[in-house]
Amino acid sequence: MTASAKPFIFICGPDDFLVNREGKVRYDTIATTITDEFSREILNGMANNAAEVANAVNRFRDSVQTISMFGDRRLVWLKDVNFLADTSTGRAESTHVQLENLQEILASIDPAQTAVIITATPVDKRRSFYKWCEKNADFALCGGEILASSNSAAAVAAATEALSAIVAAEARTLGITFGENALPLLLAKIGPNTRLLIEEVHKLANYLADGVTVIGENHVAEITPNIAEGDFFEAVETFFSGNVQRTLDALHRHFFNGGDSRPLLASLQGRNRLLLQIRALVHAGELRIGPRGIDKASFDKLASPDSYGRHFAGVAEKTNFNLFSQNIWYLGRLASAGRLPSMRRLIDNQNEFINAFEEIIRRPNEQEDVLREMTLRCLGETA
Repeated sequence: MTASAKPFIFICGPDDFLVNREGKVRYDTIATTITDEFSREILNGMANNAAEVANAVNRFRDSVQTISMFGDRRLVWLKDVNFLADTSTGRAESTHVQLENLQEILASIDPAQTAVIITATPVDKRRSFYKWCEKNADFALCGGEILASSNSAAAVAAATEALSAIVAAEARTLGITFGENALPLLLAKIGPNTRLLIEEVHKLANYLADGVTVIGENHVAEITPNIAEGDFFEAVETFFSGNVQRTLDALHRHFFNGGDSRPLLASLQGRNRLLLQIRALVHAGELRIGPRGIDKASFDKLASPDSYGRHFAGVAEKTNFNLFSQNIWYLGRLASAGRLPSMRRLIDNQNEFINAFEEIIRRPNEQEDVLREMTLRCLGETA
């Protein structure tokens, strides 16, 4: 059976943005061949309980069995199906019955009369329905396993590699590529959000001068916001670069634009926590930093369950309390040669951040002054 003879199109994956984007491409392509807009229908397949699963399947049955008023081919898209996941709704016995009904409906479809698209995310690949779709549908898996279920170094690295491939592929469709370190910096600043990453690639492509086809690290640093760490990237970056005047200027811009001191202090503390962990491991001789950043072999060894990774067993979220949940390239950039502060400086920073927070409580109308004074105490000696 060729792809064109398959009774329906089934698109799935762990990332709803990629799945729905591919579904829309397929829908729009088929829609151009169907002149009657009343012969095109999009149904919501999202269900929060077994009763809603039954309603979704019944609506789908009614739609595919409807005859076009003018004899045209019909197009039905069952979108945002979420009851194929390993959830309480997905595991319910009544849901299994509805999936059997859905399979029966799909098997009876004549693709010459009705074009059907189903987009589903997430999906449990152990399901018999999923395996049946693999064999019988025009099947597409979008994004692979890009969502790591663990925050181990290996899982984070695998997710980062998968996201890198997706972003690089999007760039190629626009006729551009990433220069050295540009893509890792983009991932570090945006985080594991496919939708934002794709949109940022398009923004960077438009930003390039005529004739330039390579996105450089300087381009990403200049126009890409630091979504992964919040809205305080400039002040935090300049503070840990040790440049007093640039830090004071960044603080002024932050407060001039109506910023508050508390989230900025939280961001500073978060960065400081990561650097404290790196400094402690480097000082102990357990973590190596070379010209190209942190040594991956030593980092992976430390992140293993047999080493420090055991302290974070069962912790799924990305946090600056856990060094091993972070992007290794990003950590290497923070701790590159000449940029890693001494342990004493980092401990003093942490104390100054606490003191500044307490001082702001006493002087709530002088937040910028408090942080300026803190900056001078921390960085004055390097001015």
